[in-house]
Amino acid sequence: MDVEPQAPERTIGQLVADATHDLEGIVQSNIALAKAEITKGVGTLGKGAGFFGAAAFVALLGLIFLFHTIAQVLALWLPVWAGYAITMVLLFVVAGLLALLGKKTVSKAKPMPDRAIAQAQQTIESIKS
Repeated sequence: MDVEPQAPERTIGQLVADATHDLEGIVQSNIALAKAEITKGVGTLGKGAGFFGAAAFVALLGLIFLFHTIAQVLALWLPVWAGYAITMVLLFVVAGLLALLGKKTVSKAKPMPDRAIAQAQQTIESIKS
C-alpha cells in the first residue's frame, strides 16, 4: 500500500503573491538595466564634452597666437611673424580635429535605455496576453 505524498494545493492568494513577487523582480531588473544604459550613455557624452572643451582651449591658444602675429607683422615687417602665423594655423587645425573628434564621440552616445524600454514593453505585452 504505497501512498504518494501530494503537494498541497496552492491557494489563489499564494499564487497572486508569487506572481507579485516575480513581477517585482522583473521590474527591478528592468530598472537596473535602464540605470546601466543611462550611465554608459552619460559617460560617452562626458567624454565628448571633454573633447569640445579641449578644442575650445586650443582655439583660445590659437587666438592668442593670432594677436601675437598681428603685432609682429605691424611692428617689424620681418619674417619673425611667419613663425607665429604657422603656429597659429597649426593650433587651429588641432582645434578643428578635436572638435570633429568630440562631435563623432557625442553622436555615438545613446543616453536612452533602449533595451530596458523594449524589455518593459515586452513584459507588459506578456502580462496582457
